[in-house]
Amino acid sequence: MPSAFWIAHVTVSDDEAYGKYAALATKAIAEHGGTFLARGGTSIQKEGRAHPRNVVATFPSLEAANACYESATYQEALSHARGASERDLVLVEALD
Repeated sequence: MPSAFWIAHVTVSDDEAYGKYAALATKAIAEHGGTFLARGGTSIQKEGRAHPRNVVATFPSLEAANACYESATYQEALSHARGASERDLVLVEALD
């Protein structure tokens, strides 16, 4: 089964609320076998709309990445991100 990536582009408007999101999201991602490959850091925007924060996590499978998103822990995390950020998120199956 191929692994998968969770790719997020984020603009944060409320650091305190987003910090609550990040803590819970980190827990949810770990609970589903995910690990971070990039989390913030310097980036160079070449095409499309830039967001100051970019996150890439890897998961054992696309199913695990989706289960993470659908989990109660991650949905609770999202309750803090809504209104505190503008986000684009895509789950992508790897070429494994």
